[in-house]
Amino acid sequence: MSSLLEVSGVSKTFDGFRAINDLSIQINEPELRAIIGPNGAGKTTFMDIVTGKTKPDVGRVVWGERNESLLGLSEAEIANKGIGRKFQKPTVFEDQTVRQNLAMALKNPRGPFAVLFHRKTEEGAARIEEIAAEIGLSDQLTRTAGELSHGQKQWLEIGMLLAQDPRLLLVDEPAAGMTAEEREKTTDILRRAAQTRAVVVVEHDMEFVRRLDCKVTVLHEGHVLAEGSLDHVTADPMVIDVYLGRSDA
Repeated sequence: MSSLLEVSGVSKTFDGFRAINDLSIQINEPELRAIIGPNGAGKTTFMDIVTGKTKPDVGRVVWGERNESLLGLSEAEIANKGIGRKFQKPTVFEDQTVRQNLAMALKNPRGPFAVLFHRKTEEGAARIEEIAAEIGLSDQLTRTAGELSHGQKQWLEIGMLLAQDPRLLLVDEPAAGMTAEEREKTTDILRRAAQTRAVVVVEHDMEFVRRLDCKVTVLHEGHVLAEGSLDHVTADPMVIDVYLGRSDA
């Protein structure tokens, strides 16, 4: 397992509020990591900084074997480095079929002519079938995305990200609004994806995090409060005080 992403000494202030405070996190490849913490802990800002949506005031964000800095790169340039992000609300093309959604997301040559004249290849078709099986939608390929359940749309969006073959997948609260059965299946999808890449899951549902069975990072006031197994961090007195002991957590 090698280091893929290193966030070091990063701070970010918005209108006098320090959302990220000397934050340092290292993500390996492959790895499954859960990030938890109370509202305002800096979880979303952390993802915004990694994906280039927000620029930190100070600190380093280093990527890959060549220790490339991600700071100063656009969101598109960072995505092209192999960083995919899934937001809480699924964004799929509702009028297109599941197969078409996955086909549009496949890592193919970009540009107007490449897209215009790109023909379906046997390799592309096989890859779509492979991803559909991985996300549990093999029997839904001909359905339009708008007909899918909330959970199925979440899986389709994860599949669309996997089609781009990212090395790091950032997933924001995937269990929100799901049935117990859908949450269980989502756990399996993420665990499988993390066998060959880094997957970072930001989540509030502690039962879901327990099922992920992975290293957990607890954020509080923009920095790492505790890190380790879920049992380890939930036994930490500071975590209990600032997160688990709160009625609004």
